[in-house]
Amino acid sequence: MLGDLFEYWAGDDDTDDALNVSVAEAFSRLAAAGTSIYFMHGNRDALVGRAFAERARAQLLTDPTVVDLHGTPTLLMHGDTLCTDDVDYQKFRAYARNPANQAQFLAQPLAARRAHLQGLRAQSEAAKQGKSAEIMDANAQAVAQAFRDAGVSRMIHGHTHRPARHVHVVDGRECERWVLADWCERGSYLRCDSRGCVAHALARV
Repeated sequence: MLGDLFEYWAGDDDTDDALNVSVAEAFSRLAAAGTSIYFMHGNRDALVGRAFAERARAQLLTDPTVVDLHGTPTLLMHGDTLCTDDVDYQKFRAYARNPANQAQFLAQPLAARRAHLQGLRAQSEAAKQGKSAEIMDANAQAVAQAFRDAGVSRMIHGHTHRPARHVHVVDGRECERWVLADWCERGSYLRCDSRGCVAHALARV
């Protein structure tokens, strides 16, 4: 999971939320059956911590991370750092990812944290109405630089929630960028093997 699995995350002590509990339990059962679980923070669930990871039997991934997927070095990112045209968001991201600010926030009562985050989500949705789709999408130069920095030809990220496979030519190299879908209407996953990657929609329950 490359972030934004949850609409918001008030802290690992938010164990009264039925969704939080059910997700952790489902991951734990999957891990017990032999599947390795990895979780990368998104902007909506940046406060997921080690207590949740232990309950879910998941390993937290650093953003960005390069992994070997069946012989192909692949860059995994949440994707929000690629949206460099959205200056206001990048300022907020720097503030929200600051460890001191996170510690100060988590020191507040849980009810206050929930209310604050719900207010931020409402503000975020309102702010999006005044931004163009281009501003909120990945910047082409930032994408190219991410490929260069990682030295890979495949990237997988979320955040923009515009699922697609993009082909980029970076310094003469053909590179592919997979964008994951969101979880609001219907979840999906990307399956990668030695032949490449294919996106699959999850069946409705």
